[in-house]
Amino acid sequence: MTRPSFEHFLAIDWSGAKPARAGAGHKGIALALCGQGKAVPTLLPPPEGRHWTRVGVLDLLTHRLPPRTLVGMDLGIALPFADAGAFFPDLPGSPADARALWAMIDALCAPDADLGATSFVDHPDLAPYFRRHGGREGARFLLPGHGDRRGRMRVTERAQARMGCKPYSNFNLVGAAQVGKSSLTGMRLLHRLTGHLPVWPIDPLPGDGSVVVEIYTTLAAIEAGRSASRAKITDRAALDEALTALGAAPLGTAGPIDDHSADALITAAWLRRAAARQALWHPPELTPELAATEGWTFGAR
Repeated sequence: MTRPSFEHFLAIDWSGAKPARAGAGHKGIALALCGQGKAVPTLLPPPEGRHWTRVGVLDLLTHRLPPRTLVGMDLGIALPFADAGAFFPDLPGSPADARALWAMIDALCAPDADLGATSFVDHPDLAPYFRRHGGREGARFLLPGHGDRRGRMRVTERAQARMGCKPYSNFNLVGAAQVGKSSLTGMRLLHRLTGHLPVWPIDPLPGDGSVVVEIYTTLAAIEAGRSASRAKITDRAALDEALTALGAAPLGTAGPIDDHSADALITAAWLRRAAARQALWHPPELTPELAATEGWTFGAR
């Protein structure tokens, strides 16, 4: 299917962290929006407070999203499935596809505020599949013949690795580079977008309108001329170099910037450039079965 024509491009640097207090928001969440052309992306301020909450982002996506927006979310939209034929091998009732996984997470985490996912990873039937803090590595985190010490990987994460990235298993919840917490909390949001926004490739690519895709901000940084080890930017001069390399106007300001904001700005500019590339919507390894279970990272190939 030919990709739709987008008018806006929204990059969301997501966070799975627990807020300092109820309703405080997350300093790790940043949103950047741009339209067509070359104008520099703009950081979107939260509707209230200093930082975005996860439910605040959900409200924007369901009620205040500009028309025909390509939304990129920096998280994993599913867990590994293809390697072992299940998200949770040997678990009775293991979800059959990504949407069933999202529904399961959201139901088990109903008590967790702001789309948290603590109840899911602490569940006695599911905890054995995760590596958690305090040296708590579940007996099912490493499956013989499936992945290495980093844990199980999706097919798209292996594609990321071939491109020079250093992906981590979504079953890993430990370390500064882990994305497991972000992914699980993000899946709660994706479940609640049902009926509002399609999520590619779990949903078919619509012929028109807005769509959500999984992004990996390092892919944008690599295209901007940086290596995976230098993907994080905290200086506005370096940020302007990256934006210029992606065909966007520079911010034109000096001084430090937090890496979450820089990630969002760079990736919004990259989405604007990448959206027109037909090959990115048709990665050769993406089968219908893989699309329904593991999904894919837009830009991985």
